[in-house]
Amino acid sequence: MADIIVISPEDEIYPKDRLATYFPNLPALHTLGNPDLLRLPLTALFCSRKCPGDAILKAYDLARELREKEIPVISGFHTPVEKDMLEILLKGKDPIVICLARRLEGMRIPKGWSQSVQQGHLLLVSMFDQKTHRVTKEAARQRNLLVAALASKCEFIHIEPGGETEKVSKNI
Repeated sequence: MADIIVISPEDEIYPKDRLATYFPNLPALHTLGNPDLLRLPLTALFCSRKCPGDAILKAYDLARELREKEIPVISGFHTPVEKDMLEILLKGKDPIVICLARRLEGMRIPKGWSQSVQQGHLLLVSMFDQKTHRVTKEAARQRNLLVAALASKCEFIHIEPGGETEKVSKNI
């Protein structure tokens, strides 16, 4: 398995222009996988935890379309629909960036992800240091802002009124 690489704001590959809008104090990015994926025009995927059936079906169709067209994707892949979309995307070879709402160090990488990381088409990213062991509401909010900041385009599968996804959609 590849080593974790910490990308600081001073590094050439650091996406400073994208992150400065959302983060006045630029965070270091802890990465596992191919950091060059950060240079691609990424499409962000967001979906509220509560999602109606018709939106779920559209999400699956969108994931298949993105996979077939090999469009680079970024998301937290945390909600049930986002996780299902990730499973569809991982069946292809399109670039995928997963942003975590916890530290990367010490994380057990799911078996299905390891091969994609080694093949260079999956990148795990975290802006959290050793202190953030678990996902919190605040960490998830910041992670979602990171996803939006790194993306060239955002796709909102479903926005539940009053939910966290709605807050993100209003911040971008």
